[in-house]
Amino acid sequence: MNEAQTLQTSDLKAIKDYCLGLLVRREHSQKELQNKALIKGWGSDDIITVIDELAVQGWQSDLRYAESFTRYRINKGYGPVWISYELRKNNIDGFNVGDVAQQTVGGWMDLLEQVYSKKYKQASVLDRNEWAKRSRFLMQRGFSCTMISTLFDHLNIKF
Repeated sequence: MNEAQTLQTSDLKAIKDYCLGLLVRREHSQKELQNKALIKGWGSDDIITVIDELAVQGWQSDLRYAESFTRYRINKGYGPVWISYELRKNNIDGFNVGDVAQQTVGGWMDLLEQVYSKKYKQASVLDRNEWAKRSRFLMQRGFSCTMISTLFDHLNIKF
């Protein structure tokens, strides 16, 4: 084994140790692992090789990451729009966040009602500014306009 092969083997081992250290703490997407390893100065090809190997061995899974991330954000009161956007930023496409919401809190409308009730006192009539303020808060949390309108109809909130 020559010096270049020894150096590459030690780099691969260092990358693997680093990635495993991250994965022990929490689930990471492949993109997250790649970005964090790139910051350390390793070569992109080596990083991808190691991450692919970790995925094959079951140490890394984008599906587990998506489920874990979704569950965590639902528990923090975030809605489907925000969660889906964040997952897409980490190269997770096509994951059904609705299934996790159903298992975790009983569905998006239940979560929306919980988030709204925790933040605001019940009022049946709101002025236009207060209605807009409450709607903006819920939209920033990742709930769609349709969901918010449905919630306001369900709670008999008028402006």
